[in-house]
Amino acid sequence: MKTRLATILCTAAAIMATTAVAHAQTVLKWAHVYETSEPFHTDSVWAAEEIAKRTDGRYKIEVYPASQLGKEADINQGLKLGTVDIIISGSSFAARDYKPIGVTYFPYIFRSPDHLIAYTKSDVFQRLAKGYEDKTGNHIAAVSYYGTRHTTSNKPIAKCADMQGLKIRVPDVPAYLAMPRACGANTTPIAFAEVYLALQNGTVEAQENPLTTIEAKKFFEVQKNIILTGHIVDHLNTVVSKQLWAKLSDEDKKIFGEVMQQAAERTTKTIAGKENSLVATFKEKGINVTEVDKSDFEKNVMEKVKFEDFGYEKADWEAIRAIQ
Repeated sequence: MKTRLATILCTAAAIMATTAVAHAQTVLKWAHVYETSEPFHTDSVWAAEEIAKRTDGRYKIEVYPASQLGKEADINQGLKLGTVDIIISGSSFAARDYKPIGVTYFPYIFRSPDHLIAYTKSDVFQRLAKGYEDKTGNHIAAVSYYGTRHTTSNKPIAKCADMQGLKIRVPDVPAYLAMPRACGANTTPIAFAEVYLALQNGTVEAQENPLTTIEAKKFFEVQKNIILTGHIVDHLNTVVSKQLWAKLSDEDKKIFGEVMQQAAERTTKTIAGKENSLVATFKEKGINVTEVDKSDFEKNVMEKVKFEDFGYEKADWEAIRAIQ
């Protein structure tokens, strides 16, 4: 009787131990700087839940929006230190570790969001992403469209020369500075949170951002001209840390990659759709929205800006431009 009871207890203990292992959960941190209302967050939450489903709950991913774990530089550093497992971040930050990948921010390299997405499926993307991964160990799992950057100003702009002497706020990222400086503008790196006030009080006369940002930050309230310069088709990378990527099995890598790619595609579709309707929305508000001859702006950039100044390879630029 005692032997039988002992056998039953041992069996029960073994079952409980097996169940505990089966339900063991790895908690991961996914960080970004965007607001909870933006698709960069909502689609990250969707991806976190989808990964949990597809891995039978072995991974619980907690998404931290709106710089809760630090600004973009901080979460990139966290990725290196292993304090953050997944981030959404621009290629300008990836380029700090591997300069060639920053060529994707060079003005007018992409014709449209569709061209950007075609690039992410190309051999040149695989090569640049591998170069970044070889340098850092971090893995770029997906790329999402952030928006096409346009210019707002307190005066009309029809051609590149019209920007001569214009005081314009531009993020302190080398490739972002290329077009305004090629056109003779005076660039000023003002903190993003202070841009509205700087435009309002005349500290700067212009700024550049995607239409979705111009709407969200209400720059149209203090700038009555939106010039569709379309100088950068901006994008964000979903990056998995070296430490996490090394731990994942091949099966889990496939799951993470597929889900993150699906999330990026959802984000891209949302952003592109919203942009398409915003031109009409701004015009209804009485904003002067103007098309420009982009070839004039591009010509000035190509004549006055050198790829070598940024550490980019012209061959990469040519390969990306050739993608259909």
